[in-house]
Amino acid sequence: MNNRNRLTTYILVGLVLGIAAGYIAHTNLADPAGFADTLSLVTTLFLRLIKMIIAPLVFSTLVVGIAKMGDASEVGRIGVKALGWFIIASILSLTLGLVLVNLFRPGDAMAAAGHLPAVTESSGIAVTGLTLKEFITHLVPSSIVDGMAKNEILQIVIFSIFFGTGAAAVGARATPLIDAIDGAAHVMLKVTGYVMNFAPVAVFAAVASVIAKSGVGVLATYGVFMGEFYLGIALLWIVLIAIGILFVGPRILQLLRELREPTILAFTCASSEAAFPKTLEGLERFGVKNRLAAFVLPIGYSFNLDGSMMYCTFATIFIAQAYGIEVPLSTQITMMLVLMLTSKGMAGVPRASLVVIAATLNQFHIPEAGLLLLLGIDHFLDMARSATNVIGNGIATAVVAKWEGELTNPTAPEKDIATSPLR
Repeated sequence: MNNRNRLTTYILVGLVLGIAAGYIAHTNLADPAGFADTLSLVTTLFLRLIKMIIAPLVFSTLVVGIAKMGDASEVGRIGVKALGWFIIASILSLTLGLVLVNLFRPGDAMAAAGHLPAVTESSGIAVTGLTLKEFITHLVPSSIVDGMAKNEILQIVIFSIFFGTGAAAVGARATPLIDAIDGAAHVMLKVTGYVMNFAPVAVFAAVASVIAKSGVGVLATYGVFMGEFYLGIALLWIVLIAIGILFVGPRILQLLRELREPTILAFTCASSEAAFPKTLEGLERFGVKNRLAAFVLPIGYSFNLDGSMMYCTFATIFIAQAYGIEVPLSTQITMMLVLMLTSKGMAGVPRASLVVIAATLNQFHIPEAGLLLLLGIDHFLDMARSATNVIGNGIATAVVAKWEGELTNPTAPEKDIATSPLR
């Protein structure tokens, strides 16, 4: 068993043991909430270690990749293709969420059961709107140090594009600097390997914490809603994979195998950010050249969160149904267009999907208190969203690489496939 398969096995074992430990703690301990809070420190520490890696990893790999492209027009062309794919995928995800929530109508069952929160209750989620002006302004960091400190991936990408393009324009004089940044990227990938050794323990702690605090009963209470949402996620996977096959061919199944580990990691930790380093490695093993993967993948983390976008439409209409509010089709389409904007750049925001949903509910006069219906199970829903975000961005990067002729076959001996992660 190689190291990757061994880590995947350990993560799954951590998941199973976490469920068992959480159940025992919930049913036997006098203070399961205190036990859960203590365990959550382990998960928090792991996620902070991941966040520690992401900013320098994105900056170093992206700068070196763009500098080696050496052509600003190539960067622009790849960027346009990537954004085109992201817009199409966003529309598909949001539309699928709308279609399924109207088909299943999970909110009706919740309304029939009663016990809805009073419309005056507060969800505790900060309601923040995002105007077009604020979105555009947010793209460019006022200080790259501030952007890195806050792990604002989109801002880091913008600065890295300018830095890498400038380095390419300078030419030979920038070579020592690019070589140094290349070395830093190698170091960060090695650090990633060290951090990932803690993943099984973090997964155990995350799952045990949630089960200990809420118990498995919460899954039974919301079983129908969760089942319908997970079915929607499965359909979204099928759609994304089918489109990926159209552009990349049957090799897309090999990509799914390469992304198995980061997908499981994202699922168990309920964080697509935690899977970023391993997703980048998986794409390289699949044959996507690093200079392209390091460019497209970080942008995808801000513009192509397929699972999160589907959840936004699904959950918003679910809450409206629960309170007996009929939302006309024209309003639903308007809501979808609003979410197209407000969902962008939400990566890195704690409980980002809930924040976006809260803003949407407020804008369309749907009781914000409905979010209380979701808070107890949001972790389990976030697991599916995060795994889907990894798959969606992996397929998007592979498709763009195929369009650019930057997708190689790692099983074939080629000079391009080197041991260096930056080629």
